[in-house]
Order: sequence, then C-alpha cells, then structure tokens
Amino acid sequence: MCLAIRSLPSNDASTAAADQFGFSKAPDYRNNNNGNCPPTHSSSGAAAAPCHSSHIHVAMTLDSEYLRGSMAAVHSILRHASCPEQIFFHFIAAEFDSVTPPAALSQLVGSTFTSLKFKVHIFREEKVVNLISTSIRSALENPLNYARNYLGELLDPCVKRVIYLDSDLILVDDISNLWAIQIPEGKVIGAPEYCHANFTRYFTENFWSDPDLTRVFGSKKPCYFNTGVMVMDLDKWREGHFGKKIENWMKLQREKRIYELGSLPPFLLVFGGNVGPIDHRWNQHGLGGDNVAGSCRRMHAGPVSLMHWSGKGKPWIRLDQKKPCPLDYHWEPYDLYNPKLKVQPLQF
Repeated sequence: MCLAIRSLPSNDASTAAADQFGFSKAPDYRNNNNGNCPPTHSSSGAAAAPCHSSHIHVAMTLDSEYLRGSMAAVHSILRHASCPEQIFFHFIAAEFDSVTPPAALSQLVGSTFTSLKFKVHIFREEKVVNLISTSIRSALENPLNYARNYLGELLDPCVKRVIYLDSDLILVDDISNLWAIQIPEGKVIGAPEYCHANFTRYFTENFWSDPDLTRVFGSKKPCYFNTGVMVMDLDKWREGHFGKKIENWMKLQREKRIYELGSLPPFLLVFGGNVGPIDHRWNQHGLGGDNVAGSCRRMHAGPVSLMHWSGKGKPWIRLDQKKPCPLDYHWEPYDLYNPKLKVQPLQF
C-alpha cells in the first residue's frame, strides 16, 4: 500500500497540519448587548495585542496529547462568559511537539475559535528537563507540566495577573467571577485549599525526618491545593523570583527524593500555608479517579463552577472507549472533536 501526498501551497502547511485533528468550528461567541462589557479595542486571532487593561488573562498549556481537552476547556469558558471578547488566552506550547509544531496548533485554535484573542508562547523544555525526577505516573513527567513555573517570564511583562487552568477541566460559570476574586495582600497566588487532606503524604520520609527541610513550613499551617486552577499575581511572582524558588526544590528532589508526585510538591513547598483561599466551587477536582487503579468519582458537596478531571482517567478517553463515568457526560457537550472531519491520506 502506498500513500499519496496532496500538493499544497507552502503557506498552507500549518493549515494542513491543523486539519488532521478534526475539530468542528465553535460558535462565534461575542459580547452581550446590554452595555456591561468593556471595550477591548483589539483584533482577534494570534495577532491580537495582549496589553489591554480590560483583558481577562487565561493561561493554558497546549499540546497534541491533551489537545481535545484544551479545546473543550476553551469552549466551556467562552460559552459561559458574558463578555467573551474580553478574554485573552495565553497558550504555552512545547518548542518541539513530537506530533504537531506550535505553528500548526496556533492555526488550529484560530480556525476553531474565529473571534478568539490569543497568543502561543513557546516553552523551551531544556529549561526544566534536567530537573524532572521520576513520578508515580509517567504522564506527570511531561516537561510541559512545569511550564506554569515560568509564566512570569513566558508571558508579556504587561500581563500582571493571570488565571492558570489545566487542560482537563470545564467551566460552568462566568470566568469573570473568578477573575474578580481579589488575592489578599501579601499572597502571590489564590487557589481553593483543602485542609482536611493528609498533607504529610505528599512528601517522603526523607523530607519529614530532616528538621532543616521541614523548617520551610515553620509555624504556618499548610493545606493541600491543586495547581490546576490558580489566580496568579505575576508582578509579585516576578519580584519574588518564585520560579527560581520552585527550581531549587526540584534540584533538591533530584538529590534526596523528598516527594513522589510530579510538579505539585514544589508548589506546596513554596506556597503551602501562604495561599489566598478561593471557594471550592472553582475546583471540583479529582474527577479523573485514582492515580493507580482508576475509579469514578462523585462531585463534592456544594455549588459547582468548575469541574476538573485531575487523576488518571480523562473523559474523552472513557467516552471513546464506551466506558464513561457518570460525570463525563457533563464534559461531552463542550467536546468539539469530530473524527469525520479528519483529513485522511489518499490510498491507492
């Protein structure tokens, strides 16, 4: 069997690469007409300027493996936003994506969300690859998981505040309500905290048996928080060199093995006990189930603004396998993937 390669103009290379993924075009989400939306004075697409005072800045990673989740997350944000043209997305893409280059990812986003304001920032994995240690799950070792550590330098200096979101979640509320939450004075990040969780289990005996290391918490009362949903004060982040502080803990991890879970523990070590608390409705996490065995989870008690499939199971995989968990059906309406649209190679 031979494959025929279609002849394309050179400037259509990115378009061809994007088409292979098979995503339907999203509705053209525009601001409401009640006069409550601020003027943005910015064009859409990858050429949009990020430095406008009215923008709500959202940062997400974008790669071929989690692309379907990312597209659904963006779709959910736009669908529930009262002023979708106010939102500016910052997509962090690996310099050398093994499947699709950043240019093709940018083309795909622009062709799927035609009125979206966004910018694709290139993350050079060499910055972190030698700092990553093995984890309990290989997916946690993806260098792009650590891109959030470098948002202060990746994003334009004019971006002083950003909402960071993982790719395996959906919003069912207006993101402007999350943006409006004020981070308390002296705090650098805001996130939902879970103080009932057993905080000690995120670190090894090597850590807890060393009094010099445990001194990092001092008299603070650290609580678990999930780094998949954070409101970040980037001005304070840059001033305090917090990316470097996280790196220092990663270097120590390579020497002493003080934790087992990927990119989360360094954040706990730097910010544990010093997080601006956000209502739990903004991160109903753990819906992906147990990291090892896999299981269906129920929603936590209380109102819900964001559903997060952290854990091993992802809703698009379980739906495709015809083995969905009940909550996966809440994710499905935001899925834009349509395998019938995928460009297939010609055969003869």
